[in-house]
Amino acid sequence: MTTVQTEFTEAELLADHPVVEPLIIGGVRCHGGFDDTGAYVSPRTRHRWPAIHAWEQQRQDQFATPILDVPLETWPENFPTVEQSKFLIRNGVPGPTISALTRIGTVEGFGGMLRMLPVPDLRRCFDEDITGTAIAHIDHGLFEAHARDECGFADGAGHDRMWFVARDIAFEHPVTRDQTSRMLARMGIRSGREGPGGPVRPQGGADDRLLPAAIDPQLEMLVARMIGLLLIEISAFHSFGWAEAVLGDDDLVAGDGLAGVLVSYIRADETPHVAWLRTALSEMRDRTWVGTDGTRHPGGDMVGRLWDRALTDSVVVRRQENLNFVMGEIIAAVDGRPDAESLVDDMLSLGSVVRQDDGTVADPAAGPPRA
Repeated sequence: MTTVQTEFTEAELLADHPVVEPLIIGGVRCHGGFDDTGAYVSPRTRHRWPAIHAWEQQRQDQFATPILDVPLETWPENFPTVEQSKFLIRNGVPGPTISALTRIGTVEGFGGMLRMLPVPDLRRCFDEDITGTAIAHIDHGLFEAHARDECGFADGAGHDRMWFVARDIAFEHPVTRDQTSRMLARMGIRSGREGPGGPVRPQGGADDRLLPAAIDPQLEMLVARMIGLLLIEISAFHSFGWAEAVLGDDDLVAGDGLAGVLVSYIRADETPHVAWLRTALSEMRDRTWVGTDGTRHPGGDMVGRLWDRALTDSVVVRRQENLNFVMGEIIAAVDGRPDAESLVDDMLSLGSVVRQDDGTVADPAAGPPRA
């Protein structure tokens, strides 16, 4: 059994490493900074990373089960791909890339909503002790640290503004506030509390339950949201790779590659998000769930039901919605050009997504990720 520290205060999980230089880029003071070797240091990781490593080692010692995960290489690639995006920009069509960066930054800002997610008394939800686990720290630092990373805190900009900074550096402030609002309206984002396609899609709500009635509905909603968030975070690493490659090409975009470097910092910040969510969900899967009536339920079954639904929703439903939305942005961006049709056909020929007879698009090469 591990003998390292496994219990942390909220203040510890929110603590920063000391930095010798803050991250100021595009005139914006961002969170994080640089140590005395010049390496970038993510915010709020002074104790958070040691905690995550300790909790995962403890889980391995106690249960000896594989961690819950979806390998990134099995996830569908970004659309448009790096090659397709560069082709569009090279041919005077930067709009879809600008739109994608705006969308990513806006959605990142929804991370602040984690603070509002109700958390039940988790000690009563599991038969086994949760002292010194990631589970026990969900509402004692982990949610708050995650939220601050995404939407910023105090004078440090978070990922929402950092994506906009990357966009503005690469494309030299391509949109005004009004243009951004219209762009978000096309995406179905009408306010800061709504996501693409309207309000953030509920999971595990009172009228959408998968688990036995005796399971606390707040627990079901919590776990469903955490699974959905984990899948978003994992799939986002394709977006990071895409953005770093496109924005780092100083032959195509402005900024001498600085925008791509900023995205690499965001990617580093997101890595502990995936790590703590995988560990906490694996801890829940490994334990016995206790219903409000005292009944016992295997965690593998409980998490498995929610996992399967979320994976289908993410890879099938959301993926298809995203493909059609992005294709719509591409078509709108080339509208009026005499070479519009051939330009789109040439762009599609560089990837696996194809247009169907009804005008929608599909990716025949994409299969469901393997858990």
